[in-house]
Amino acid sequence: MVSDFFYPAVGGVEDHIFKLSAHLMRRGHKVIAITHSHPPDRTGIRHLSIIPALGDAEVEEDTDKDSEDMKHSKRENAGTNRRAGKRKPRLITLKVYHIPFPTLVSNATLPNFFAFMPYLRTILLREHITLVHGHGSLSSFAHEAILDAHLLGLKSVFTDHSLFGFDDAASILTNKLMVGTMRCVGAVICVSHTARENTVLRAHLFEEPVDAKGPLTVKKNVYVIPNAIVAAQFKPAPPLPRSDGIVTIAVMSRLAYRKGVDLLVATAPRICALFPNVRLIIGGDGPKLVDLLQMREKHMLQDRIELLGSVRPANVQSVLAKAQIFLNTSLTESFGTAILEAACAGLYVVTTRVGGVPEVLPFKTLAQVEESKGDMLRTDILHALRLSIPHISSPSPSSTSHSPSKSHALIASSPYTWPAVARRTERVYCSSHVDEAAKMGVLERMERVRGVGRVAGLIWGAIFVVGVMWWGVLEWVLPREKVERVEWDGGWDGEGDVGMMMVMPDV
Repeated sequence: MVSDFFYPAVGGVEDHIFKLSAHLMRRGHKVIAITHSHPPDRTGIRHLSIIPALGDAEVEEDTDKDSEDMKHSKRENAGTNRRAGKRKPRLITLKVYHIPFPTLVSNATLPNFFAFMPYLRTILLREHITLVHGHGSLSSFAHEAILDAHLLGLKSVFTDHSLFGFDDAASILTNKLMVGTMRCVGAVICVSHTARENTVLRAHLFEEPVDAKGPLTVKKNVYVIPNAIVAAQFKPAPPLPRSDGIVTIAVMSRLAYRKGVDLLVATAPRICALFPNVRLIIGGDGPKLVDLLQMREKHMLQDRIELLGSVRPANVQSVLAKAQIFLNTSLTESFGTAILEAACAGLYVVTTRVGGVPEVLPFKTLAQVEESKGDMLRTDILHALRLSIPHISSPSPSSTSHSPSKSHALIASSPYTWPAVARRTERVYCSSHVDEAAKMGVLERMERVRGVGRVAGLIWGAIFVVGVMWWGVLEWVLPREKVERVEWDGGWDGEGDVGMMMVMPDV
């Protein structure tokens, strides 16, 4: 797993990589993570604890039969020094390599095409890696790892977690970078069908048309695998008597523009004015935190709006347990894991209908989704809250009242589970598209990156040629036969264990 976005930073991509890695390890694979350092504490090699537990409610039995490719892969990864009848140690860790590169905004590093290569090559050889999985369109580490993986004959997979536009400078540059990288990748995974459409358009993931005027066909190596949650960690809190009639609205989000914080700043004072019995709890950190502080100070709402700042993943459930309604004001959302967690915790969800949100929560009993845009959006959110409050403040259960237990049961029985995500990701790893891309020759890859465009193609071609030459220098300076290898006993066989409990790292 390679990405700029990983623990100790907190976010959806970071959590996705950690949970997916854990369940791939549970299925018998060796997984490591490569990210940048967070001096002075997170440097060098660190280990994150993943503790298997018997009968954990979060993990289901693997009912799908493994394909022959998967069985063959697991036999190759299996160690030769297992003793009959002896169980493996119960403490399993994910090894994380922190590369000493400085970061810019949002924990992203500048492209380091040639400075990163010596680190990557040594790690891949040392750890016996056979597949490179990059995460995040804005992660230079992910792009560079995919571009360099073919020099060792390794498979490559890329997961895109976000939606991007087409008309601003940052999006244009990111999209052009995506086009060059995706020319050589084995498979692309998106977290929703909306994200798939966005990624296909941005990265030009179309088959070569037979006829110049013929229709475009999306490549067959583009997959949709959603995010997931640990339902057992988001159980509804026991109902508490609310004699004062106070209704608490929770907001858990990264405080940035694309998460609709400007809309929240404009809406929060009106919410407090229209609903005297409502208080807000806002968790998260980001550049828009100052705007929220100024809004609360300006309207003197210190007793109505509580700002928690950054919240550790392990403490999200305790924050949600204090609320009855979850408010999401995102302007763009590829999946919306926070919405799923809130619904699983029994909260009534009020959210904007953007991106992949309708795919995540198509249940009318769980979410009051608004479709309006522009100036009417603020008014529509207030109207949605006006309709939602009676659902959760009804003194006696009725057909229209919201049931937290039913909401949790519905989400817990949904396909948003990490064992299912790990199985589907494993099938992508073993697909023929990934195998064919790994066998692609240098000249064919050169032709592909040259086809990006007249100007961009020349730039990509130069980067590709210099990269191959630099790789040759590294092979001469430190031959792969002299790289010290890490011994691996085949991982956790999980005999008798049907569950895994995640212990979130101290971030």
